[in-house]
Amino acid sequence: MMLVPARRNDFLSDFLSDPWDMGFFGNRPQGQKPAPAMMKTDIKETEKAFELDIDLPGFKKENVHAELQDGYLTVSANTETETEDKDEQGTYLRKERFTGSCSRSFYVGDDISEDDISAKFENGILKVTVPKKQLPAPEETKKVIGIE
Repeated sequence: MMLVPARRNDFLSDFLSDPWDMGFFGNRPQGQKPAPAMMKTDIKETEKAFELDIDLPGFKKENVHAELQDGYLTVSANTETETEDKDEQGTYLRKERFTGSCSRSFYVGDDISEDDISAKFENGILKVTVPKKQLPAPEETKKVIGIE
């Protein structure tokens, strides 16, 4: 089994990315793709599982979701914030709203079920463990060569 990330970018995540990271100012080597602004993921392979650490700073546990469909594990998160500043007369000096969402998909194989996968959200990091399925050992068969 092989764990393969698939990325879904949306305009908002690209727009909110750091302009230095996006290479607008020519500091990125030629041909290098920009790093995703959200959901940076570390994938560690152990003897028995794949361990994913997905960075989701500022997101609440209830706004993070994981689902398994057709061999793809999809992790999605959304957030809404509102900031409001007023002067003494109640006149708005600044009022901002932000709504954002992001998601990433990883191919984990058709032989993995949702009961096999465990996940824990702590300190802005979603830790997901996807076990490796053991393939049946090939049967040993003797191949006899006929002698004439």
